Amino acid sequence: MTEFAAAFVGSIPENYDAGLGPYIFVDYADDIACRAAAAAKADVLELAAGTGIVSAKLRAAIAADARLVVTDLNEPMLAIAETKLAGAPLVEFRTADAMQLPFPDDSFDLIVNQFGIMFFPDKPASFREARRVLKPDGSYLFSAWDGWDANPFARVAFDVAAAFLPDDPPVFYKAPFSYADRSIVEADARAGGFTDVGHEIVAFQKEVDDWGRLAQGAVFGNPLYDEVADRGVDPNAVKAALIEALKAEFGDAPAKMPLSATVYQAR
Repeated sequence: MTEFAAAFVGSIPENYDAGLGPYIFVDYADDIACRAAAAAKADVLELAAGTGIVSAKLRAAIAADARLVVTDLNEPMLAIAETKLAGAPLVEFRTADAMQLPFPDDSFDLIVNQFGIMFFPDKPASFREARRVLKPDGSYLFSAWDGWDANPFARVAFDVAAAFLPDDPPVFYKAPFSYADRSIVEADARAGGFTDVGHEIVAFQKEVDDWGRLAQGAVFGNPLYDEVADRGVDPNAVKAALIEALKAEFGDAPAKMPLSATVYQAR
């Protein structure tokens, strides 16, 4: 996994969940859970589950007698997911690297991965591993962000952070939006052993009621926090600047900002 994928620790998971979850992830979680309900049979694996934003919706959407195995590389992220599913039936939690899954061949009917694939350093290898643990007729639902032009909040966040460190700009906001070429994604999936790969673009005009809350997540809820703090920049100053930049870009809250991602289904 990339260094960024391994860096969602400390206070980052809580800020990710509270600041980014409601604005960036929850609508896509609803969407992919609905798709999973239509595709799932008995055994479902979630990769890169993070703080369980998708996990809770998956458990509610799939059949009551279906098993859900929730995994993430980072135990602090997974710990939050566990609180959201406390007492839920047929749910298991495992710390797992998506590049080396600790499961036998032909274990699952469905794999779900929302916004994790971009962080996998060897994409075809990750697809091979997913194909290995899927049953022969299983499928893989995964999503990837489209580029900055379709998700301008990310460009704004990058520009604000870069203004504080112009000679060595923090690079985190490039990573989640680096896998937006659909032809490359589908080619990688086929290289990993999938023969039927399709996609659908899913876009939202997301209303944001509090730029401060989003900025808290955007600075303190991902490895950008460490990138700026480790170089002597006050993350609170970055947050304050980001609030003003988001207002300038989208208007005073409540305001709408565009989001766009591509959801893939591979068999």
